[in-house]
Amino acid sequence: MVQHVEQNLQLMTKRAVKAENSATKLKQENALLQVQLKNYKTENEALRLGQSASLAVVKQNAEVALQNLLTVITNSQSSIKQLISGAESLQLVADLLKSIDRISEIPEDGQ
Repeated sequence: MVQHVEQNLQLMTKRAVKAENSATKLKQENALLQVQLKNYKTENEALRLGQSASLAVVKQNAEVALQNLLTVITNSQSSIKQLISGAESLQLVADLLKSIDRISEIPEDGQ
């Protein structure tokens, strides 16, 4: 009976040692995972800040592009107005040239 109790104690001791080893390994793994989690959170925050900065640059570039587009529109409207004015002047010249045959020469007094 004493032998049986001693065997049970030895078996329980082995189990306890094994459990302690497992607990130690799990604590180490947990600590490693905590460090990784912290690193991932830091990296995630850095990426968010970078994304925000990138978005700000994109917005700024879009604003510059918009201003340039508005300038081009204004300049093109002015050019179009000048072209229309020139076309109207050319039309007037063309009309005058069409009616040139209607103009009769006035004879001079000496002839």
